[in-house]
Amino acid sequence: MVGDVERGRLKIGWARDHMPVLAGIRERFRAERPLAGLTLSAVLHIEAKTCVLALTLQDAGAQVHLAGGNPLSTDDDVVAAVREEGVDVRAHRGESLPEYRAAIAAMLEAEPDVIVDDGADLVALVHTSGKGRGKLRGSTEETTTGVTRLKALAKSGKLLFPAINVNDADMKHLFDNRYGTGQSTLEGILAATNLLLAGKVAVVAGYGWAGRGVAARLRGLAADVIVTEVDPVRALEARMDGFRVLPMLDAAKVADLVVTVTGTTGVVRREHLQLLPDGCLLANAGHFDVEISKPDLEGLAVSHRTARPNVEEYRMADGRRIYLLGEGRLINLATGQGHPVEIMDLSFALQALSAEHIAKHGREMAPAVYPVPRGVDLAVARAALGPMGIAIDDPTPEQVKYGESWTDGT
Repeated sequence: MVGDVERGRLKIGWARDHMPVLAGIRERFRAERPLAGLTLSAVLHIEAKTCVLALTLQDAGAQVHLAGGNPLSTDDDVVAAVREEGVDVRAHRGESLPEYRAAIAAMLEAEPDVIVDDGADLVALVHTSGKGRGKLRGSTEETTTGVTRLKALAKSGKLLFPAINVNDADMKHLFDNRYGTGQSTLEGILAATNLLLAGKVAVVAGYGWAGRGVAARLRGLAADVIVTEVDPVRALEARMDGFRVLPMLDAAKVADLVVTVTGTTGVVRREHLQLLPDGCLLANAGHFDVEISKPDLEGLAVSHRTARPNVEEYRMADGRRIYLLGEGRLINLATGQGHPVEIMDLSFALQALSAEHIAKHGREMAPAVYPVPRGVDLAVARAALGPMGIAIDDPTPEQVKYGESWTDGT
């Protein structure tokens, strides 16, 4: 629970050195101080990249309060280091559920002007507790699960303030969800198991942007990939991308590994668990630990033991062993290091600029779920090109005019 400050500084420094887009934003923030005098509360996965974001927001003038978005995703070393920099952090790795909830409650007690959320846990608490509503200018949301919750509030007419949907911005979902989740999910699985993926039958539940990334990287490591879906369009996409598509009841019979990437509940449940082959691995890459039914797994098992760190073995009555990785929590952070640094540079650049937008304009915006302003999305894209050595063409005046002619009907 007590981290090493110097080791945390090294981790944060490494991340900062590989986040050039956020570095440019931080330089401007230091000069302009757009969040001066404001309190910002964030519920995020607290590791090195997150701390770079927190320090960037602090450089913008905000008083930053930070709680963990998952009991197993906090890096105690970076917590110790960022506390030394004046950020109020309420998190440690392995929190109990009461500790986890108390930390989120503390974020609300800080009376924030702006919320930065990952999963909408803090936003949900605002709506259920009735606290902090008057001062809040709005929130930003990082992940699919949180956006789903926000849209449900908006649809019911209960959303109390504007919220920016960072998750669906091009510079987030096209990169973070696909390349970030794809790489980091496999890193988490490999770190937990030290097993070979080549030749294994790997079932990916869900073919959204994150599921596509996981499926592609599993194929890249020579796994035999099956996709399960409930959306006919995505199922067709998966098939045309070269994957087998089956119902989970059929896929479960041949699975060596199942990875859930859906953002919903009960994806792998009793009827599937009864069919899994001996030795099957279960991993979840969704935000909450509800995609694999742990109550069903525990109810079916006749014995349970820890096979190795982050690997729980459940033995069925017929002798089959099923292995749950990382307690069914977000595998890339429960057992891995999260998304690659360069990917989080893009996502956290969007978060920083969206928080600035809420700070400046939130009072003028009606309660609704808003996209990231297109100019912000494009600014992050342009800022990412230079450090990668990429130059692109500008359209000619004739090309601009030609394009405009199609929009004005001439």
